[in-house]
Amino acid sequence: MQGLIKTRIELPDMLVLEILSKLPVKSLIRFRCVCKPWSSSFETPHFITKHHQNNLKNNNLNLLLKRCHGDTRDDIHYFSQLSTEKDQNFRLKNNIHLPFFDNFVHAPLIQGPCNGILCLAERVVGHNFALWNPSTREFKILPKSTVQRPPGLLEFSSFYCLGFGYDSHTDDFKVLRFVTYYFEENLDEGLMADWTRQVELYSLKSDSWKEISFTGVYAFASTLFNNYVNGFIYWKGVGVDHHILSFDMVNEKFSTSPMPEFGGTLEQYYLELLNFNELLGVIFYPREGTDKSFDLWVMNGSWTKQFSVESVLRVERPLEFWKNGELFLENSDQELVLFDPSIQELRNLGIHAYQETMHITAYVESLVPLNGRSEHEECIIRQPAGGESN
Repeated sequence: MQGLIKTRIELPDMLVLEILSKLPVKSLIRFRCVCKPWSSSFETPHFITKHHQNNLKNNNLNLLLKRCHGDTRDDIHYFSQLSTEKDQNFRLKNNIHLPFFDNFVHAPLIQGPCNGILCLAERVVGHNFALWNPSTREFKILPKSTVQRPPGLLEFSSFYCLGFGYDSHTDDFKVLRFVTYYFEENLDEGLMADWTRQVELYSLKSDSWKEISFTGVYAFASTLFNNYVNGFIYWKGVGVDHHILSFDMVNEKFSTSPMPEFGGTLEQYYLELLNFNELLGVIFYPREGTDKSFDLWVMNGSWTKQFSVESVLRVERPLEFWKNGELFLENSDQELVLFDPSIQELRNLGIHAYQETMHITAYVESLVPLNGRSEHEECIIRQPAGGESN
């Protein structure tokens, strides 16, 4: 019998890249050393977009939890990755420490995700911002603003009003912040405080800030959910009447729209704006009590109520939606729980945090580069969470 003849099958390059675009980022980073064509292909806009679209299509979500284990809400916060495999019950995989925010009084605010990227910002004074790709482990500290400040400045604060999104026309990521300046005026009646406001926009492409014209009323960003939806950033506007303020990332213009008529008042209910399946959503829940009801409204041409969840016992606030409409919540014992409205089941995940310091982010992996530095260069520490008490 003649020896077997080995046949080498050459796959077309396009088919190989199609297969590779379905792999997790961790594998692609390892495969960069296979050959130079692969390494360079992984950096092309086409492959980056294809890889991200595949993750979106397959709903390949990852979970990142920010929390504080200290005795006060201002103790050092850190991030934890949660397992998303069905049999893992969202267990802690590893803890991530970001030294860049250690010296600030409050924990960083989180905006996004947008194409797998997160924007982190100093909570109060608003000088310090960073972009973070937790999949590629790239971290970029944003430069200080060079926008001209008003004379006689006392201090300034961004007051939680931030936004982060993507400009599809210029293929650029942008950060928007509202900056409030305080002054002292020595009047006959004595010292009094006065203030003015500027809006600043950061561009990743130019790596710089510029001023944006804005004459509207004050606004507040969601501190729990992602307020970026399909090229627009949304905030709760505050003025004579409550409304929604939006910013178009392409034409860099503001506009306003009405809130849904949900049958209550904002003195009775909290509201959070959110990205719900790539549509603008608003979730309302009572300010008082720990037996909460949740109403979700969605804008799809007009406001419609998506669903209502009645009387979930001993919970404080919503944190994030999961793949099949489940809702992560913080309960009255400051534990992370998952509520399934289809079967009215509340499942305790056994993860604790100091009161109202939990923030959970669901994101898909991305290869988007930030032109920053590696986590290792920024002294960011990742440690396995095995054996640690939740």
